[in-house]
Amino acid sequence: MHVHHEQLEVRTHGKGLYEITDEIQTKIDRSGAREGTVTVFVQHTSCSVVIMENADPTARDDLEEFFNRLVPEDADYFTHGSEGSDDMPSHIRMVLTRTSETIPIADGKMQLGTWQGIFLFEHRRATHRRKVFVTIVGEP
Repeated sequence: MHVHHEQLEVRTHGKGLYEITDEIQTKIDRSGAREGTVTVFVQHTSCSVVIMENADPTARDDLEEFFNRLVPEDADYFTHGSEGSDDMPSHIRMVLTRTSETIPIADGKMQLGTWQGIFLFEHRRATHRRKVFVTIVGEP
């Protein structure tokens, strides 16, 4: 069993879902793994990694709108706000989603469903450089 680690930087331009499926697959290709798993982990507390539909962008728009309503900014019950009004809501959104996803690899390809993609889900309004750590465990 071989273990391969790589890092990916994702530049975001505010709230939204940023697809990273192809970048992850490139790292799998480079690792030489044909069978195994890949774990995608974001090293931040105000964004997430999610598997989401990648065919129709309105599905992603609806997810963002849902989170805007579920965890609104400027709620009067938040006390943590040292980095702005979107800071605490971004932490809550991260906790409600995930910081990592693990996907099986077979025949050198991630076994995602037809309409599934891997996305970095940015919860902050400002531009950020997000670090994503990728671990591939597998056999050639």
